[in-house]
Formats: sequence, structure tokens, C-alpha cells
Amino acid sequence: MDLRTEEVMTVPRFVRLKGRRPIVMVTAYDFPMAQLVDQAGVDGILVGDSLGMVVQGRPNTLSVTWEQMLYHAEMVGRAVQRALVVVDFPFPLSQLEPAQVLTHAAEALRLPGVSAVKLEGGQELVPSVQRLVRAGVPVMAHCGLRPQSVHRLGGYRIQRDRQTLLQEALALQQAGAFAVVVECVSAPVAQELTQALQVPTIGIGAGPHCDGQVLVLHDLLGLNTGPVPKFAKAYAQLASTIRQAVQQFCQEVRQGRYPGPEHSYQ
Repeated sequence: MDLRTEEVMTVPRFVRLKGRRPIVMVTAYDFPMAQLVDQAGVDGILVGDSLGMVVQGRPNTLSVTWEQMLYHAEMVGRAVQRALVVVDFPFPLSQLEPAQVLTHAAEALRLPGVSAVKLEGGQELVPSVQRLVRAGVPVMAHCGLRPQSVHRLGGYRIQRDRQTLLQEALALQQAGAFAVVVECVSAPVAQELTQALQVPTIGIGAGPHCDGQVLVLHDLLGLNTGPVPKFAKAYAQLASTIRQAVQQFCQEVRQGRYPGPEHSYQ
């Protein structure tokens, strides 16, 4: 892809994609991966608090700090030339008072390449979303399964409460959210949400009827060696490729085959 021929993805362009074509998002957490997925043509990159699980090896996302999110977001933002970069608010930042939420959001938007933040929660976030939007901060909302509420929910469970989900999504849209991530929601309910909202829905485990899809990059690339959710599709098997490459390196070093003359300075 010649990035010079591609428009930079702004929030208004992102919103206008609803009803025109499906939106594509992935997560990324560092410079080289962000550069690659940007060059591949994704519309948006989420610097997700999922890094707690896929990068740090934690059992959930709850231990991720704001300082860690900013560290990873800065790397991603410097790598990206055209995709929309969105930074997750980790637990429990989105539950702070609106003025405090705005202070943290400002830190993210000062980073190069970062254009928006994502807050996970329901109607309780309406005052914070309104405050951020009034200040000029684009907000992506997140309803359905909330990984930051995993203990209250009793695990990662499919969300089917149509009325509650619809009320929350509409309230967040009314507050000014420019898009809504819909996670682990039954496909019929996700379809109804998509039809009811004027802003794009970005599904993850929410069936084919959302306006777009987002996947954790490590799931997409087959880099996870443990269990993966039903909705995740691996488009490569890089875990085995990396393992085989390192095994070959070990073998060649131990056999004296590497480094050879072509890898040595005279």
C-alpha cells in the first residue's frame, strides 16, 4: 500500500464509514507492530488495556496502569501515518470524576499520533463523556462485556440484556461518543444496537452485523499459546514460526554453524 495515496483517518471520516463499508480495527502496543498494521490498511488502532494479558501475561486487564498505557500509546502513535489511534482508559480511571478523566485524556491526546480515548462503562459514564466532548476530546464508548468488571460479572460471559444494552449505547451516543465498541453480545442484539445508533458500532465477539470489527492483534496473528475466545480467528500461526526460528538459531550456534564468514567482520 502506498500510504501517500491514503487519507489520514480522522474521527469524522471514521464516523462517515457507517453504512458505507465495514470498519477494520486491531490492537497494537509497540512501534513495529503498529507500523505494520497501519501499512496493511486498518482504519483504526486501539492501544488496548488487553496488553495486560497478551503482553504482560496477566490473568486479566485490571493491573494495567495509566503510565503503562501512555508508554505503549507513545510508541504506537509515533509509528502510525494514517490509521485512527485510540487509547484505552485502564481500570478504574473512567470511574473518576469528570474533571479528573479530562486531565488524563489530555495526557493521551498530547502524544504524537493519538486522536481519541476509549472509556469502558455504561450510563454512569455519561457526565465524563459529555465533559470530554465539550473539551474537544473524541470518545469511543464500550458496552456489552466489560473486562474491567470481570469479577462482578463472574467471568467473561455473553451479554444478552437487550434493554440495558440499548439504553446504555443510546445514552453514550447522546453524550457525544463517536463510536461504540460492542463486546461479547449476542448477534441479534448487536444487530439491533447497530440499527438503533447513528454512530458506528465496532464488534468484538458480537456477530457480523456491527459496522466494524476489532481483534486483539495477538489473536489475529496466532501469537497466543493459551486458550483464545470463540470469536477470535487466527490469520497466521506466528507462535510456531517464531519458535521454530529460535530453535534453528539455538541449533546453529551449538553446532558452530553460526556465525559464519558471511556474518563476521574481517
